Amino acid sequence: MRDLEALEAAGVELHARPENWTALAADVLEGLLSTPKTLPPKWLYDDRGSELFDEITELDEYYLTRRESALLREAGAELVDGFAELVELGSGMSTKTPLLLDHMRDAERYIGVDVSPSAMRAAMKRLAARYPGVEMVAEVCDFTGDLSVLHRGDGPPRLVALLGSTLGNMQPVEVRGFLERVKPLLGEHDALLVGHDLVKDPAVIEAAYDDPQGVTAAFNRNMLAVVNRELGADFDLHLFDHEARYNGFLDRVELRLRSRVAQVVRIAGLGLEVPFLAGESILTEISRKFTRPVMERAYDEVGLRLRAWHEDADGWYAMSVASL
Repeated sequence: MRDLEALEAAGVELHARPENWTALAADVLEGLLSTPKTLPPKWLYDDRGSELFDEITELDEYYLTRRESALLREAGAELVDGFAELVELGSGMSTKTPLLLDHMRDAERYIGVDVSPSAMRAAMKRLAARYPGVEMVAEVCDFTGDLSVLHRGDGPPRLVALLGSTLGNMQPVEVRGFLERVKPLLGEHDALLVGHDLVKDPAVIEAAYDDPQGVTAAFNRNMLAVVNRELGADFDLHLFDHEARYNGFLDRVELRLRSRVAQVVRIAGLGLEVPFLAGESILTEISRKFTRPVMERAYDEVGLRLRAWHEDADGWYAMSVASL
């Protein structure tokens, strides 16, 4: 793990995990040797990817961040009422965290969970300065995997938050697995808060993932840069086009990198050659769009109960609260 003295000097407790080369290698082997080819979206978020995603959230076309932030401002006091510990999964730069912590009158502890050490370092230093009376704990790890590090015995009432419509990046079976792993983190007085982008006009949705400035395209191609850097691959990023299409049958956006030409990519770290046909693509991310009945069923399947549903006036975005 990279040097984290700056974070420790700020008084932040950091639980670091080794950067997982083996996991990347396994995902590349499985995904690029499959038909069709795929790569998991978690590899979009290295340091550069996190920076690009922050740029995306500022784009006019990317309504999701503004809609969610507006709901958090509107309902924040109600959402955090009675909780003293906030656990944020996929916290990134923690830009929305104050919209919850500002309303958490009895806040004792904030636990951020993210794969990016640099994002975590910057976010936790900023939050530690803003909330000096709140214990800051950073878990540098992949929240889509093992969550046992977040298990606890007795403690203050806890709110576990997954913001940014991140749940939409998961297939239905992955959503169930995620909720099953989150459930043991919750006690009788705890709850899970999740942001959901809702089903709407496909043109509005597609524009949010294919901006004319090309920021989302750079973000998508950055995954190939990660594989080049970490595994010694020779992907030519200019030979892959970014593509975002809405699949109305599955209610999801599908992000792909499509090869412009027939080519062979060499991945030296794996001793692997991967052929691409002209027009062949890699599925890099999905972003599912939800309805309230879909989430009610998802919670019910794992023994959780939908406790509250906050939806904006246009029906574009929602926050759900679930508990045991």
